[in-house]
Amino acid sequence: MNNNVLGLHHITAIANLAQRNYDFYTNVLGLRMVKKTVNFDDPGTYHFYYGDEKGNAGTILTFFPWEGIGKGKNGAGMATEIAYSIPDGAVEFWQDRFGKNNVLTGDAVERFGEVYYPFLDPDGLSLSIVVSKENDKRVGWTTAEIDQNNATKGFHNSTLTLRKLEPTAKVLTDLLDYDQIAQEGNRFRFKSKNIDSANIIDILVDPNAARGINTAGTNHHIAFRVKNDEDQLALREKIMSAGLQITPQIDRDYFHSLYFREPGGVLFEIATENPGFDVDEPLAELGNSLKLPKQYEAQRTAIEKVLPILK
Repeated sequence: MNNNVLGLHHITAIANLAQRNYDFYTNVLGLRMVKKTVNFDDPGTYHFYYGDEKGNAGTILTFFPWEGIGKGKNGAGMATEIAYSIPDGAVEFWQDRFGKNNVLTGDAVERFGEVYYPFLDPDGLSLSIVVSKENDKRVGWTTAEIDQNNATKGFHNSTLTLRKLEPTAKVLTDLLDYDQIAQEGNRFRFKSKNIDSANIIDILVDPNAARGINTAGTNHHIAFRVKNDEDQLALREKIMSAGLQITPQIDRDYFHSLYFREPGGVLFEIATENPGFDVDEPLAELGNSLKLPKQYEAQRTAIEKVLPILK
């Protein structure tokens, strides 16, 4: 049964210093700041959204930059790596750029016929770039230093580290319409046939993996994409019928969300495409000004006083 899950919507991570995070993702990686808002539960903390021109699903990496939170640690029950798709021929550009910007990088590794080039953001978040063996037709956001021949296109895949395969695999295949397509050692690859990009989840199975510390430099949750509220609420019923606890629908202003923790411990979100990031500012001006959830608008002056000033 096709339940209309369309791969990844966004991934949310935790950072420490807001300015450092902003500089790295906009200047070094060349992503667009699509939305500058605040945490719904902690309005004294920013919530940054980075992506392509429109903030299309499958390109959106978001951060809660909690100042002074301290460094986290990857472990079992977490999304532990994010891979970005880059154009064919762009590897040398990024290797040179990472060198010039003192980005920590690791040795290239081949997985499932693709070569991954790992690197860390300033908080130690595990990232990589990869040239997809399938043609990625998405158009990346360009800057004065990064043209279309080199710009990242959005997510290629995310890796989950788990102690057991089967319970999470069952959620992916039975509820989220992924298929297991390959295995290399203790790494298992799942792919959605409903969309042709940002459609891959890898599960890395390590029975002895310690639990992680979910602070700066780690992923908070990963969100899967559905078209609209109707598809989302139908999927909610399906998830509940499988015996999993899931939240009611929550309005996040730019999409509607459901949250549930899969059996391996990773926090999953189901997010809609609607209404989109241009609901409160024009496309050309996305990310230029601080946008507050309506319940906090009356507190704008006080909130702006406690948020770090971005240069």
